Amino acid sequence: MQQKGVILNDVLQGLMNRYKERVPDVAAIITAMIDENIISKASDIENDHIAFRTMGVPYLGIQSLEKIFLHYGYTKMDCYLFPEKKLNAYWYAPPAPQYPRIFLSELQVEQLSPQAQQIIFSYINEVTADPVDSLDLDDAKAVDHFLNSALWRIPLLADYQALAKESEYAAWVIYNRYYLNHFTISVHNLKPGYNTVALFNDFLQHKGFTLNDAGGKIKTSPDNGLLQSSTIARKVEAEFAYGEKQSIAGSYVEFAERRILPQYQQLATEVINQSHRREGFEANNADKIFESTYASQTGKLS
Repeated sequence: MQQKGVILNDVLQGLMNRYKERVPDVAAIITAMIDENIISKASDIENDHIAFRTMGVPYLGIQSLEKIFLHYGYTKMDCYLFPEKKLNAYWYAPPAPQYPRIFLSELQVEQLSPQAQQIIFSYINEVTADPVDSLDLDDAKAVDHFLNSALWRIPLLADYQALAKESEYAAWVIYNRYYLNHFTISVHNLKPGYNTVALFNDFLQHKGFTLNDAGGKIKTSPDNGLLQSSTIARKVEAEFAYGEKQSIAGSYVEFAERRILPQYQQLATEVINQSHRREGFEANNADKIFESTYASQTGKLS
C-alpha cells in the first residue's frame, strides 16, 4: 500500500500541476491567502476533494474512471442523482486522511435528445474498449498522461455549440475530457476569521473574486453540516477542429466547510479531526456548484 501511496501522490501532483496552469484563479487565491497571512505556503491548504466529469456510455463513464482510484485504495461511497441535469455521481473516500476525496459525475447520455446523442456518439464511438483496462495503474506517468490525453478527436465548434444548447455539461466534457474540473479548499481548518465559508467568501470578494451565486453564494446541506461555495470558471481560448476558436468555460475553485457533528461539539479544538466532521456530499449543493461552468454564471465575469 505504501508504494501505491507514492504512485497516488505522483498522479495527484500531475493533475494539480496542469490544473494550476489552466486555472489562473488557483494561483491568485493562494497568493492572496499568503499575502493575508492565512497560510504560509500552498501546501498548507487541505484539499477537500477533486472532481471529474465523464460521459455515461459503454467503455467510459464512472465505471471506467473509478478503476484508477479504487486501485489506489479509495472506497466507493454514496450515489447522487441530478434529474434535471441528467447526471449521476459517486464520491470516493480516500485511503488515508492526507488525500482528497474524489467526486465522479457522469452524463446519462441516453436521456438526451436523439440529435445530441448522435453528436456525442460520433466522437465516443472511437473508443472501442475501456481504456483504463489497458493502463498500467502502477505507472504514475502513464496514468498522468492518460488523464491529460484525448480519447476522441477534437470536436467541431458547431457540435460543441449544439450540445451546449441542450446540456452545458455535455459540451464541457466533449471538449475538456478528463481535465480536472475543480479542487476544493477546506476552509474549516484555516485560522479564525477565515474558517467558515461565509468569512472566506467575504475575503475572496474583497480580493475581487466573483462567486457562483446559483442557489445563493453559500450552498448549505439540510442538516447545516456541509457548506460550499465556488468561483466562476473563467473562459479559456479553445481551438476546435479546422482551427476554429471560441472562448469556453474552463475549470474553477471550490470551498468547503465541514462542520463538527453534534455529538462531538464538546471536544477541544486541538483534538478535532476529519472523523469528527460532517462527511460525504449533498446533491442540492452539488447541483448548483455544477453551474460554475454554465453560461448563466460565466457571463457575469468581465
